[in-house]
Amino acid sequence: MQVLQQALASGQLSNGAEMTRIKAAVAHAFGQPLSIEEVELARPNSGEVEVTLEACAICHSDITYLDGGWGGSLPAVYGHEAAGRISALGDGVTGLKPGDAVVVTLIRSCGTCPSCCTGRPTGCEAAYDGDKGPLSMPDGSKLHQAMASGAFAQRVVVAQTQVVKIGDDIPMDVASLIACGVITGVGAVVNAAQMRPGQDAVVIGAGGVGLNAIQGARIAGARRIVAVDMLPEKLEIAMEFGATHGVLATGDAPWVEAQQALGRGADAVFVTVGAAGAYTAAPNYLASGGKVIMVGMPATGAASSYEAGNLAAASQAMIGSKMGDVVIQRDIPWIVDLYRQGRLKLDELISAHWSLEQINEAIADTKTGSAKRNVIVFK
Repeated sequence: MQVLQQALASGQLSNGAEMTRIKAAVAHAFGQPLSIEEVELARPNSGEVEVTLEACAICHSDITYLDGGWGGSLPAVYGHEAAGRISALGDGVTGLKPGDAVVVTLIRSCGTCPSCCTGRPTGCEAAYDGDKGPLSMPDGSKLHQAMASGAFAQRVVVAQTQVVKIGDDIPMDVASLIACGVITGVGAVVNAAQMRPGQDAVVIGAGGVGLNAIQGARIAGARRIVAVDMLPEKLEIAMEFGATHGVLATGDAPWVEAQQALGRGADAVFVTVGAAGAYTAAPNYLASGGKVIMVGMPATGAASSYEAGNLAAASQAMIGSKMGDVVIQRDIPWIVDLYRQGRLKLDELISAHWSLEQINEAIADTKTGSAKRNVIVFK
């Protein structure tokens, strides 16, 4: 609220005033540091909202894009795990008002395509062209709004369908985590895997998304939860979030140790890292009838291999899960309520806070693999 009040006091958000100059971290070349620059942000169109951000977490998807792993348009503003307060409304927006605290997601849904109409807004089929979004360079040239968000910036303009109102009691740094890492991990368990009480889970990767998959499995009533990671310290953290066992992935056959811990194969294996090798190994952890839930996204062109006959003979499956298959207006309020009850750890996910000017250092720290979530805070 203080950020919004300061902006109002300075005239940046005065009623009807079209003040669009903001600071953002701009990517001009893949694999190169971001540049903090002033850019232009258009006023919200019909059905859109402007949000003055207070926090934006750094996701490994941002880093994969920044390193050129998935290609994309440049120059661009990345960032998609954000939270802030509504500062302007486009025509036709209902249920929101200036000052409302919201989580900002990348899930831009049209509400009318076959995917949206069957309850799968994460698969919305309406194309969004970030080159024609609300951002532009000061000279009017193109500036790509990456992942329909562009949240490494002081403000964003997004579709109303991308935001969910939350209470003033939720800290903004915590709220930003919910926008991607939390809903992706928890949602993969409850929506994609549909885990039942008493089933067993293996979570490959104990980073931000993996820790939330562990929490989701715990909340779903999993009997045992095995965390698999390359770093011993991350396995220790996984135990704090609900894992019952930890297995180092550095051995020749870590699935043998995992199955010994479970006493059987796993009903669900969640691959939360974007590593092709992790996907090749994942079916080895499964019980008969089990499922691999494919969450982490390797770079374009990275390939994995399987013995298809083994999967068919054991009635096993591999299922992709984008953003936890969430319906944000349904799932985010539930997740917020779990946090309020103390049943979902969120504060503990934050490794450090950084300013926008420190974003390159924050990204470098995230790349080491030791951080759970680094959060950019705007003041």
